Amino acid sequence: MADIRPFCMPKWGIEMTEGTVAEWMVAEGEAFHKGQTICLIETAKITNDVDAEFDAVLARILVPAGSDPAPVGALIGVFAEPGTDSAAIDAFIANFKPADTAVAAKGAGEKAKPATPAPAPAAATPRKIITNRPISPEALKLAEQADVDLAGIEGSGRGGRITYQDVDQARRPAARGPLRGTVPVEPESAVFASPLARRIAALHGVDLAGLSGTGARGRISKADVLALVPAPAPAAGGAIAAPFVPVDNRPTVVPFDRIRKVVAQRLTEAKQQIPHVYLRVSARADELAAMRKTANLILGCKASINDYVIKAAAMALARHPDVNVQVHGQEIHRFPHADIAIAVASPKGLVTPIVRQADRMRIDQIAGATRALIDKAAAGRLGFEDMDGGTFSVSNLGMMEIEDFAAIINPPQGAILAVGGITRQPVETAEGGIAFESRIAMTLSVDHRAIDGAAGAAFLATLKSLIEAPEGLFA
Repeated sequence: MADIRPFCMPKWGIEMTEGTVAEWMVAEGEAFHKGQTICLIETAKITNDVDAEFDAVLARILVPAGSDPAPVGALIGVFAEPGTDSAAIDAFIANFKPADTAVAAKGAGEKAKPATPAPAPAAATPRKIITNRPISPEALKLAEQADVDLAGIEGSGRGGRITYQDVDQARRPAARGPLRGTVPVEPESAVFASPLARRIAALHGVDLAGLSGTGARGRISKADVLALVPAPAPAAGGAIAAPFVPVDNRPTVVPFDRIRKVVAQRLTEAKQQIPHVYLRVSARADELAAMRKTANLILGCKASINDYVIKAAAMALARHPDVNVQVHGQEIHRFPHADIAIAVASPKGLVTPIVRQADRMRIDQIAGATRALIDKAAAGRLGFEDMDGGTFSVSNLGMMEIEDFAAIINPPQGAILAVGGITRQPVETAEGGIAFESRIAMTLSVDHRAIDGAAGAAFLATLKSLIEAPEGLFA
């Protein structure tokens, strides 16, 4: 017959009626060794660790950690020998009858065998104890092996039943005599403490001798030791250890100026009234970056990557006039040339001055126009004629290391291109290897009332081809 043992909710103190399994330190099906902590059990007052009294396997966990409290004596787990049949364990659980009171760790493994007289070990030939007092078989076996006199023990179980822990406590030299009342000070070698408490004490140099534990029958627990661990010394400068002091966090109220009122109103209306559709694509930018250096030297200008993107977008719009549109009520206005608004952050807020007919300009001309508009925006000298109209917008945050974003359409325009920064990305080569290349991410926001997704995708395909083969920008 397999050696199967119940693991019941222990009882620590007279007032304890139930306990909660805070954490299982041994997984179901895992073997453990004598002295190893099996689980942590919380009561209303303390948390104690339950240590194994023998080697076995935690065959079954019946009360998961963190579940509702279980009454004292309830079956919370089953111990068994390695390789025990699962059906035998199921049968054991089905036939198990909870005891009125269970013992703690030491008694957690009370054998499930019938309460027949304990067999006498042949080698040690312990003294045979004949008693009429109620005592568990495991406690009787321990009393015989340790030659403990049962006369001086008051059982802590229901009806005065002597439990395993009663005997174990009684065999300790300092615990002899009545088990109730204050536990006398024990020599260090006989300190009644959990293994975890011993480890913490050793780590922090806490002397357990003379320490009264709050666990069952004065057992020293982790909490008892931690209560004696001195708090960390404050840092030398006091900066780290200084308490956090909140400071005044009242806001500075800045009312909208005229420009921000207009921007806020237009963008709110755009987001609320225009059905946005977002199309995303990325393009190789290595050739564009290399060509920009050469072209700028030849043209004698300082055209930026954004200037080249404006040029490419303008050329793509000229080839896809169904994207180069404005929406006015129930009408769509298509334009043959691209008047591109560029988003500029000025001291007065976001402004969108316009590069007129950018598709007809050279790169150096676009660079000159954008530079002039940016300077006017910085100086607050943009006029109505600089921002009136526009058939398309380009918003570039790549210089601010933004990788990708989506912009809000600037009505009455039908679309806006959001440009992210150039990033190095790994790609698969034709030979199956890995190489790195520079890529630029772009998101096209289109007014779905006027521009179909397919039309926007075709525009992006043309734009991507112009960026990846930048010599086409000079055609």
